[in-house]
Amino acid sequence: MPKIQEIARGVLAGDRRSIARAITTIENNSPKAQELIASIFPHTGNAHIIGLTGPPGSGKSTLIDKIIREYRRKGKTVGVIAVDPTSPFTGGAFLGDRIRMQELSTDQGVFIRSMATRNYLGGIAKATKNAAKVLDAAGKDVVIVETVGAGQSEVEIIKVAQTIVVLFAPGLGDEIQAIKAGIMEIADIFVVNKADRANADKAVMDIQAMLQLNNKEKKWKPPVLKTAALTGEGVPQLIERIEEHRLFLEKKFERKRSREKAEAELVEAIKEKVASSIIEELKREGKLEEFLQKILEKKMDPASIAEKLLNRKFGKQV
Repeated sequence: MPKIQEIARGVLAGDRRSIARAITTIENNSPKAQELIASIFPHTGNAHIIGLTGPPGSGKSTLIDKIIREYRRKGKTVGVIAVDPTSPFTGGAFLGDRIRMQELSTDQGVFIRSMATRNYLGGIAKATKNAAKVLDAAGKDVVIVETVGAGQSEVEIIKVAQTIVVLFAPGLGDEIQAIKAGIMEIADIFVVNKADRANADKAVMDIQAMLQLNNKEKKWKPPVLKTAALTGEGVPQLIERIEEHRLFLEKKFERKRSREKAEAELVEAIKEKVASSIIEELKREGKLEEFLQKILEKKMDPASIAEKLLNRKFGKQV
């Protein structure tokens, strides 16, 4: 395995093998991952990162296939990170899907990578953010993050993406679930896929009605679009709306949004480093089991133990 600095240089040169190795380093949570990110970080911030989320069966991967082709037609380079375990990008696909993906993967302007989420608490956030940074630093114009809409993961996409596209398919019975999942708060664009189905128009109206019920004033009004991913119908219009949202952010709120993302990422990194440091100390001292036993015996609660450990590590100022 080449040294991390060699991999970083390869990433910045757009070398596909280096990009793959970099993402593997991140995915495996290697001790060298931080050094890698530190090396490429000054070269990030140029790609438009799009999150695309929706339930299984909504046609995400087929739509992404068409989105990639439309961007390539416009001369844009594209990176894809698939964190949906059911996605064709991860290999669990029908033959037709696999053939389409294989065809795209030979295009030097496209880089597709699936990522496991099993080792990451809460799903996608940290590993995917860093993988997106790799593709950004490698010079991709657009980075698409595909995630399944199942619980927390689709809400976490806001930590990664600048523009969030939420996909529905009529007849899945998921339109109304959007409110419960918190999707209404984070979506920038809604898409009703499989527009040829009889109840597609009703799904559009249902989502528009829910948006009107959502009283929060937003400067960006999320559009509700129809697509037919199999034929590509509606995809150029979707790309136009994504581009409109990118320009909207650049003109109005990107600085504020970037600052909020940077703050959230810093807080998360501090929490992770402090927690990791304390846990390692407890393991070295053989005291982890002792504290766990106190919790099980109801002698101390977890928050009190955490406070005690922080006071020990940082002093009474905490």
